[in-house]
Amino acid sequence: MATRKRIFAAIVAGGFALSGLAACSSDDDGANGGDGDKGSVYFLNWKPESEQVYQEIAKAYTEETGVEVTVATAASGTYEQTLKSEITKSDAPTLFQINGPVGLQTWNDYALDLTDTEFAGNLTDENVALKGEDGAIYGVPLAIEGYGIIYNEEIMDQYFALDGAKAESMEEINNFAKLKEVTDDMQARKDELGIDGVFASTSLAPGEEWRWQTHLSNIPTYYEYKDDGVTDKDEIEFSHNEEFKNIFDLYLTNSTVEPSLTPSKTVTDSMAEFATGQAAMVQNGNWAWSQIKDVDGNVVAEDKIKFLPIYTGAEGEESQGLAIGTEAFMAINSQADEADQQATIDFVNWLFSSDEGKDYVLNDLGFIAPFNTFGEDEVPADPLAKEIQRYMSDDSLETVSWVFTTYPSQAFKDEFAQSLAQYASGNLEWDEVVTTFVHAWAAEKQ
Repeated sequence: MATRKRIFAAIVAGGFALSGLAACSSDDDGANGGDGDKGSVYFLNWKPESEQVYQEIAKAYTEETGVEVTVATAASGTYEQTLKSEITKSDAPTLFQINGPVGLQTWNDYALDLTDTEFAGNLTDENVALKGEDGAIYGVPLAIEGYGIIYNEEIMDQYFALDGAKAESMEEINNFAKLKEVTDDMQARKDELGIDGVFASTSLAPGEEWRWQTHLSNIPTYYEYKDDGVTDKDEIEFSHNEEFKNIFDLYLTNSTVEPSLTPSKTVTDSMAEFATGQAAMVQNGNWAWSQIKDVDGNVVAEDKIKFLPIYTGAEGEESQGLAIGTEAFMAINSQADEADQQATIDFVNWLFSSDEGKDYVLNDLGFIAPFNTFGEDEVPADPLAKEIQRYMSDDSLETVSWVFTTYPSQAFKDEFAQSLAQYASGNLEWDEVVTTFVHAWAAEKQ
């Protein structure tokens, strides 16, 4: 637990078709159509891969308590837009998610002070809470998550057994130079390995680029913040852009598809390629296991799916771990009916404190929960979540904090993503991508 707490403290407290969006009808007693005394809950979720589980959770809670719970999930890349539309309705969400300190600036008028709630008090480390300038807690993380390069150990072992392989085991791959040497050789010998490419396709279709414009760019931004001794910047230099280019080019060239095809590829395409054995590696987070295991034709065994840090060529990266942090902070609508506010607080308390709720969190959502209501032995069965736990407990590795929660806006990320798609298609030079990153950052920060 001490190691987990150190990881939490390192986090900068400051990835969706519109599905199930059925707002509850109003009545004279409850703002969201629930019992006038009990209130009701309307949760606007931003994780599409969790949609089905949340619907099951809502049904179970309603059956147990009689309190109506509605779950809606925003379309990919449209959460802020959907929330802005829904929050002004008479039957607005009572439970929604804020994306770090920048998100709190936007939603401060709708965020209830959660300082005295039971679930806020149950945080393993209060430092992971999203706080306002007044020191009060306005957002509480749903989970601690992590991402990196996911690999199929079975395919990698096949490669290591080949004559002339550039490494004998994954333990030798601890920097970008070795990763490139190995993956370049694997790509050249892909027919021997029975794969279409080392890396699954880079998803650059509009709304599908979050693994690159947010998660991948977090690595060089983290190192720039570290160099400058800061936790945010009004103006960014993108001083580690060459490291970003290193790994991005590697993804594009050692891939299942030609770079020019990436602007048409989705995350679902990419995950299906990995699941069916067309690719040996894919960048994503621990949430991806639910997507991989349910793919028709999945060949990735549960005990053969592992994580590798995202190496870019940064100095000292041999001791770099995974990118671990939190992005989704639960907030409760301060402008909702008081009965609905209390019903929502009670629902969150139940989800993270009751035996039934915790079972959903661990075994269905697969969350690494940041609450002391979960014991040391209460960890997700999800193999990728176990990998996150393994990296978190390794004191020899430096966790990469999620600094993308300080990014100025979705507009900035979208503009950067468009430039990446143009670069992958051969229509833009790299220095123009860098200029876009720097200028869009400054403009949005202002």
